[in-house]
Amino acid sequence: MASPLFHPSSPVVPEPFGASPAGLPTEVRLAVAEIAGAAGAWCPALSPAGNRVAYVTDRSGIPRLEVLPVGGSAPTLPLVLSGPDQEVVSVAWAPDGEWLAYLVSPSGSICAELHVVRPDGSDARLVAGGDPRATVFAGHWTRPGHYVCSIAPGTGPDADVVLVDVVTGAQRTLARGGFLSVTAVSADERWLLARRGPRGHRHVVLVEVATGRTRRVIPLDAPGGIASEDGRFAPDGRSVLLRASLPGPAFADRAGLVEVPLSDDGELGEARVVLCRPDADLDAYALRTGGTVLAVWNAGGVTELQVHGGADGALVERLDLPEPVLPGWSLAADGSTMVAELTGPHTPRGLWAVSLDGAEAPARLPSLPRRPDRALSVDPVRVDYRAADGTPLHGWLYTPPDVHGPDRTVVSFHGGPEGQERPAWSPVAQSLVAAGFTVFAPNVRGSGGQGRAFMCADDGAAREASFDDVPATVRFLLDAGIAAPGRVGAHGWSYGGYLTLVALTRWPDLFAAGVSLAGMSDLRTFFAATEPWMAAASVTEYGDPVADRDLLAALSPMTALDRLTAPVLLAHGDRDTNVPVAESVQAHQALQALGARSELLLLPGEGHTIVGRERVVELAERVVTFFDRWV
Repeated sequence: MASPLFHPSSPVVPEPFGASPAGLPTEVRLAVAEIAGAAGAWCPALSPAGNRVAYVTDRSGIPRLEVLPVGGSAPTLPLVLSGPDQEVVSVAWAPDGEWLAYLVSPSGSICAELHVVRPDGSDARLVAGGDPRATVFAGHWTRPGHYVCSIAPGTGPDADVVLVDVVTGAQRTLARGGFLSVTAVSADERWLLARRGPRGHRHVVLVEVATGRTRRVIPLDAPGGIASEDGRFAPDGRSVLLRASLPGPAFADRAGLVEVPLSDDGELGEARVVLCRPDADLDAYALRTGGTVLAVWNAGGVTELQVHGGADGALVERLDLPEPVLPGWSLAADGSTMVAELTGPHTPRGLWAVSLDGAEAPARLPSLPRRPDRALSVDPVRVDYRAADGTPLHGWLYTPPDVHGPDRTVVSFHGGPEGQERPAWSPVAQSLVAAGFTVFAPNVRGSGGQGRAFMCADDGAAREASFDDVPATVRFLLDAGIAAPGRVGAHGWSYGGYLTLVALTRWPDLFAAGVSLAGMSDLRTFFAATEPWMAAASVTEYGDPVADRDLLAALSPMTALDRLTAPVLLAHGDRDTNVPVAESVQAHQALQALGARSELLLLPGEGHTIVGRERVVELAERVVTFFDRWV
């Protein structure tokens, strides 16, 4: 292993941000600008007639709401429906086609507002939210004019299920306390399904609106009872369908589809498994006319789109996709076609028309943002290896075209920690590759897409042991001749930024430099300052902020910053209230007091996710320049 670049006992004069050499060759800087500045389109919502699609795109510099016709190959100008300063998060089309509901992130805040607008751009209005402390969570239309969602007041951890009449503005609370997501409402608005519980232990409950009576759809001691995600009512209203974890050898702890009988008086029967695969998680599903189920499977990070029989789960058809990852989609009313949001290593998120009978090849919708030059990006390769205790791990390896041996390497940790590295568009990874770096993006324990047991393997006190996946990853890269000794960097966003700081403080000799983007530096101050609903949801993940305060201190990089020897760049949106910006500021101030080499980049007007085009390019250039200087 290489020796550190400098030792804390050697006095270092901290340099102000921007003092590093300009460094990057012009061709690299231009490549990074094109990669990081590439626009995308996502969150499709088909009109009830299926002839138009609403979606979110950042082609203007910030995410906005647009509408395009579906069909035809000639490009047409999109209709822009959101305001020029509105940062749009998601969109849903009303069942009668008369309204579009969309969430707005004001000034980059996670405290979203609910807006509606007519498809021609008229009657735009705010219908829920607006209080800077309140947060609206996306829901769905229950019938024309009625939109159901969850709203957290911001004064405590709970969220209520609220039915909004978008015409009159009236709001009716359907259920109170602890519902961060409402997944379905019955046609008569008598019953609703909502998700509650902390991270890793979320479950769907059935609520009787008139009485408030609430009970789990699947009992705690039944398969899938520990964790279930979205739930919906069957078309005939006589059962509930859930995407739930299915433990045991037969189901390999994977997410599958179960059905629970439902009587007229709300009594729930015994669940039966409809769909399951021991090698894949069910990401999403839809019921189609004719009794078939359209299933989106996550198989090792790659999407598999399949049609199954609803009665026996038998495979009916496999549908080929032009890109490996499908994060979102909208199904036509007749179930024959869909607009799919697809992405791959060479392409930002874009929209494709997909025929579900296989009659036509998928077609990318015209008038969408131009894709970046394919020659600027590379295909990642999945690499499997093992942790120190033998746990199977894997990651995605990005290698510059002209590299055939040990190289300067950046290990990039994803957020979540329930997130997952997939072969999707990764502007930071591709920007680093364009500058000549090898990038390895691992899925260490705690990642999603590999069953619930693996995802929860870092909860609470188990997080200490999960950290050992970091040195195991670096040692694998060195032993395999991928990384050059002494020239390994660490990088990550959100939880990945936190894990980067953990890595730099616990194994200072392994890393030449690190970049933390919106990462926690102290779990105690994170709990104290994050949104109340986020703090409540994170207790099972990290520990209780009161009962486990000593554990949180032991898991916090802030308590071990004196061990950090490598240069570190801390970047953060200055409007972030998810991981509050103070997490990076306090780490930078402490490192400066220790005489360490740290730099702080605050991005004005940005929240937890950096979305402004200029800021995204600025951040990518800064990250590449920093690693180019120090690794």
